[in-house]
Amino acid sequence: CTIEVAQDNNGVRVMPKVDDLSCCLTALDQDSTLIAVIELSQKSWLVAGLVPGLARRPLKKLAAEPAAVLRLLERWREEAVKAGCRISRVAVAFEAGRDGFWLARWLRGRGIEAHVIHAASVAVSREHRRAKTDRLDTELLLRAFLGWLRGEKRHCQMCLVPSPEEEDGRCPGREHEVLQREQTRLVNRIQATMSRLGIKGFNPKLRRATERLAKLRTPEGSVIPPHTQAQLRRDLERLGLIRQQMKEIDAERRQDLEQAPQAKANAAMLLLARLFGLGLETADTLVHEALLRPMRDRRAVGRYGGITGAPDESGAKRREKGLARAGNARIRHTMIQLAWRWTRFQKDSALTRWYEARTKNASKLVRKKMIVALARKLLIALWRYVTAGVVPEGARLRPAV
Repeated sequence: CTIEVAQDNNGVRVMPKVDDLSCCLTALDQDSTLIAVIELSQKSWLVAGLVPGLARRPLKKLAAEPAAVLRLLERWREEAVKAGCRISRVAVAFEAGRDGFWLARWLRGRGIEAHVIHAASVAVSREHRRAKTDRLDTELLLRAFLGWLRGEKRHCQMCLVPSPEEEDGRCPGREHEVLQREQTRLVNRIQATMSRLGIKGFNPKLRRATERLAKLRTPEGSVIPPHTQAQLRRDLERLGLIRQQMKEIDAERRQDLEQAPQAKANAAMLLLARLFGLGLETADTLVHEALLRPMRDRRAVGRYGGITGAPDESGAKRREKGLARAGNARIRHTMIQLAWRWTRFQKDSALTRWYEARTKNASKLVRKKMIVALARKLLIALWRYVTAGVVPEGARLRPAV
């Protein structure tokens, strides 16, 4: 693990970088470390602490303001000093959720060691109707956070806190994905309406689709009813607006690539776009969602993509429950779609030959299962291609621009 040195008001302290987020690699001195967890909500925050020198575990409800948290931590630090304990480290954690990562960045900017806990990684009671309150949640978070700080694995998993620039870089791809789903929903709705009326052959994606509405006739020879025609016209207007916004996003992305081709994300996107069968939209998703993250090894890459297995083994029972689906859903969906395209556009690559050798004369179900294995191998190969420059064996490349 690489190490970074951070300076605070009390001296120099060493903090591990985010190469391994499953446990803390800094030794925990509980007599000099102030530990706190925050249960966030829209109107108020509940802060629970473990203060050296205090027998009690303080619990304080605050207004949803970061400055109030900072004042509370300073007050707890003063109480620890009065009890004879010198605080050299302040560690704060909260669950990832709607509030995002801004609070962690704000605390780190003021010398506080802030972490964001992956909510799904915290073990909870398996009782059918377990009690759940903010106070109990803070106790659960504090117990998991303590185990993580002690270096014990599988207590909880920390999220990588992105910079504002990294978060902003994801916006175009995610907005494009939302618009794509909305476009599909509208097209399906229009086509369903046409099927209900018995009209066939109408393509809502055509430029003059709105002008054709008045000329359409049902099998009985009548025009489309007025209210239905007005609904279809409004749907077509929304569809046109969505398609225009998608074009604007594509234009902005290409302009950014032309203006700053040497930027880290843009260089990785252009590198991926040289592969046949892989366009800029797919490259944007892969780069900003996965390939620029500091991954430990190839297993971490496959696990983050959520395309690893979920074994169920107990005694003599051995079975697979399917994909773990514990990683990034966008990467999982993108890679499975890209794997099918890879077998079509990269037929001479080693990965395609591996897939064809194992699915020759196989059923359709087996081919679907094996495409997931191909997607996992392909994701690892693309990660090596972007980070180390290792071209996938046998892959066809476009000429460098």
